[in-house]
Amino acid sequence: MARAPLLQLTDVSLTFGGDPVFDDLSLTVQPGDRVALVGRNGSGKSTLMKVMAGLVETDRGARVLSPGTTVGYMQQEPEMEGFATLGDFALSELDDSEAWRVEMAAEGLKFDAARPVATASGGERRRAALAKLWAEAPELMLLDEPTNHLDIEAIGWLESQLAETRKAFVLISHDRAFLRALSRATLWIDRGQVRRSDEGFEGFEAWRDKIWEDEDLARHKLNRKIKAEARWAVEGISARRKRNQGRVRRLADMREDRAAQIRRQGTAAMALAAGTKSGRKVIEAQAIAKAFDGREILRDFSLTVMRGDRVAFVGPNGVGKTTLIGMLTGGIAPDSGTIKLGTNLDIAMFDQSRAALVPDQTLWENLVGDPEMRVSGQADQVMVRGQPRHVVGYLKDFLFDEAQARAPVRSLSGGEKARLLLAKLMARESNMLVLDEPTNDLDVETLDLLQELLDDYDGTVLLVSHDRDFIDRVAATTVAMEGDGQALVYAGGWSDYRAQRGQADVATTSKGGKPAAAPQASRKAEKKAAGLSFTESHRLAELPGVIDRLSAEIAKLETYLSAPDRFSAEPVKFRKATEALSERQQALQTAEGEWLSLAEKAEQADSASR
Repeated sequence: MARAPLLQLTDVSLTFGGDPVFDDLSLTVQPGDRVALVGRNGSGKSTLMKVMAGLVETDRGARVLSPGTTVGYMQQEPEMEGFATLGDFALSELDDSEAWRVEMAAEGLKFDAARPVATASGGERRRAALAKLWAEAPELMLLDEPTNHLDIEAIGWLESQLAETRKAFVLISHDRAFLRALSRATLWIDRGQVRRSDEGFEGFEAWRDKIWEDEDLARHKLNRKIKAEARWAVEGISARRKRNQGRVRRLADMREDRAAQIRRQGTAAMALAAGTKSGRKVIEAQAIAKAFDGREILRDFSLTVMRGDRVAFVGPNGVGKTTLIGMLTGGIAPDSGTIKLGTNLDIAMFDQSRAALVPDQTLWENLVGDPEMRVSGQADQVMVRGQPRHVVGYLKDFLFDEAQARAPVRSLSGGEKARLLLAKLMARESNMLVLDEPTNDLDVETLDLLQELLDDYDGTVLLVSHDRDFIDRVAATTVAMEGDGQALVYAGGWSDYRAQRGQADVATTSKGGKPAAAPQASRKAEKKAAGLSFTESHRLAELPGVIDRLSAEIAKLETYLSAPDRFSAEPVKFRKATEALSERQQALQTAEGEWLSLAEKAEQADSASR
């Protein structure tokens, strides 16, 4: 017997400022759905998610929630006014007896529940919001850009939790690797319409391109038909025209149909220009070290960057990636060691904090007021790669219209702010780009274009990112900052680093000659992984950690349920905790079986190769 949908939207329409966001939109979310919600920046993804959450009232149409279904929504910018600490916010909808749920999520997400809201960063706020949502365990989770401002470690934890849950969820994310790993269906919002594919994000681009191809073919056929009918109308004699008023009316209808078609938004006309070539050796760092307030950021680190290199810097938030970039570009002095910068360096920087944007100024003022873009005596011109351009025309290259040009920056979405920052960056010539989290909030199409521009860029690129797919497509070298002052250099992008890291873990020994402190099961798995595919090898290496985490969660749940009066005092919470225990016990059994199967496969392959 088919189960009722968790959520249905039927013939929903919504208009903001005279322009329809979507019209006659219908969709359903089924129990257990794993849906990627995708679309261009500004297409209405976040608005649609708020409609799904019941936070935005539509002009017409119906929103129907299955009886008893709970919906949890994590917005891009969590509202925490009125809460003293992140923990207070995360626990706000839970009783004290359920605090263990937040504790478990906080442990996985690595956030400090005692951190005051007033001093919390965007990433810390995002982690608290995720912990709150996860602890509340709604039947339907709506997550708007959950990976933004998270480091790769936290993204990995969230990915594993969502992979194991039986709850339904809808995701908005720019992170291709995240969407490919989790989604089993795709909702695509495009020009006010929502289409559904019962295939995950892996097949989205081929599906989208086929739809666009069919649209272009239909538009071409319509144009040819209109042209033929218009020729008949002009050349036909009056009497014949009188006898064929039906054809004249059909011609008018076809023209109306063509006029009503909504053109696809083009891609941004972004361009990068490398200026004068730098010297062949761009950066040479020898045995550098840095510490702040007694905490070691870096020790005995050496790196040589040649002209044209693409170097990615990865590691947990707060480990010191931005500090290392600052040292390598001459902005921060190391405590010891030497850094030599090459000749003729012209550095352009994309700052993740977006400090180069003035929120209360308009887009126009932000560009014209930039000293590096100002054209003397011209209030409506900006200098773009050595040539004056009208400010509105240049903004249109980045998909901003004239009305937006006169709006304050604070009114922009996260993706629009990122595009404006790219407009400032790309207006100048450079031979070295420093990109600190450039992928946050950008849609898939803009990320594709940015990657293509970086491929063609003649200069050097230093990249800080938590987007695994983007690192793989851009970087030729990866510097992994692993904490306690340790930073190691690996050839290739993220996937190459992970493969090499797995091999290195097996061989690494401490200074005393004893094996490094790695779990025995993990070392065993990595040793056996030689007979497996890359995906299987990676899974075998991570399973011991999954098993340990599930075992810890089961222990906490069993302790909670062991209280003698738990069932009589809190029957609903007892039932939920029992269900959670059963779910984790099943997941543990599955993980242990998977580890055994992969380990045996690796052992057989190893024996066969002897």
